[in-house]
Amino acid sequence: MNKVTRFIRQRQRVRHAVYQTDASIQRSVVKTALTLASFVALHTLAMVLLEGLPVWSSLWLTMTTLTTVGYGDLSAQTMAGQAATMVLMFGCGITVMTFLISDYVDFRIARRERIRTGHWDWNMAEHLLFINAPKYNREAYFLRLISQIRESGEYVEAPIMLLNEDFPDGLPDSLRQLGVVHVTGLASREDDLRRAGVDRAGHIIVLARDEYSADSDSYTFDIAHRLYEHHLCHRVIAECVEDANRARLKALDIRTVLRPIRSYPEIIVRAMVAPGAEVVIEDMFTHANDHPVRYPVWLEGERWADVVNAVVQSNLGTPLAYVTKEGHVEAHPDGDHAVHAQSLIVLVHTENTPTAREMQRAVEVHFNHHAAAFDSQ
Repeated sequence: MNKVTRFIRQRQRVRHAVYQTDASIQRSVVKTALTLASFVALHTLAMVLLEGLPVWSSLWLTMTTLTTVGYGDLSAQTMAGQAATMVLMFGCGITVMTFLISDYVDFRIARRERIRTGHWDWNMAEHLLFINAPKYNREAYFLRLISQIRESGEYVEAPIMLLNEDFPDGLPDSLRQLGVVHVTGLASREDDLRRAGVDRAGHIIVLARDEYSADSDSYTFDIAHRLYEHHLCHRVIAECVEDANRARLKALDIRTVLRPIRSYPEIIVRAMVAPGAEVVIEDMFTHANDHPVRYPVWLEGERWADVVNAVVQSNLGTPLAYVTKEGHVEAHPDGDHAVHAQSLIVLVHTENTPTAREMQRAVEVHFNHHAAAFDSQ
């Protein structure tokens, strides 16, 4: 009896251990299952030898007794057979079966907890891997970013994984509902990169840990160098806070280097869907090379294609939209669209921004020239 009590207490300690791993719980399940199988085999053999039952009938009696179903079609008749049943099934088998069920439940609970807290080893491929998280408003940022990714046709059902230590209690429901999974860890640790399946990722996006501090570029560079050693930089989109640090990242053959613009996560989506488009968008935000300017230009039904041609041929910029006389902005209209406008919005070079008079004159000269050519015909 003391041995049975010690066995039960030991089983309880195993089940309630704080630092159980999946492997330890799985070993416990296997060990308990093998113990239970031994009792089943012993009782089946006892019924064959003591009761003279066929093997199948003996197994049937054993299983119905073990599961407490008890159909009553078979039972042990001899005193020896009944004693074997009491010892092997009632005394041990049912108890061990209870432990087996408990261990299996523990395994399922531990698995769900590891998934929730980001300690599960995912087996993903061609997924979008986001390394790090913004320092401020990370949930709102990821919600906007991933929602925009899901709206793009190419990544509607793409698996998405986050690798960071900023969600220790699990991802918010808003992100999990978008099909996002999480790995708790740091990209500066090789084991965590392996758990995130970095070698199998389709895109790897390295976010700046602090979009307002150039110090975060050092951590980004460390991650980039690790990815360089894995020959993965051609898949990487990296954020860089300080412009002077861009050259270091570019030297590692990083595919795309961006400034962290938290108010507009669409720039990262464009870098994935339409590589190169992010350069234009970034220029608009930063005023670095090109930026949009509004010019007062009066138009009375001219074709949009002709307006664009007038500005481009004059080497003044690229028209993006126009403002109607009622003040509404019409972006990128069709080429044959008749324009009635009070202003044009033009993408111009920052270092050579045209004046309003230059823009007005370019449009006037173009249409006067075409009108003169039409009259001469």
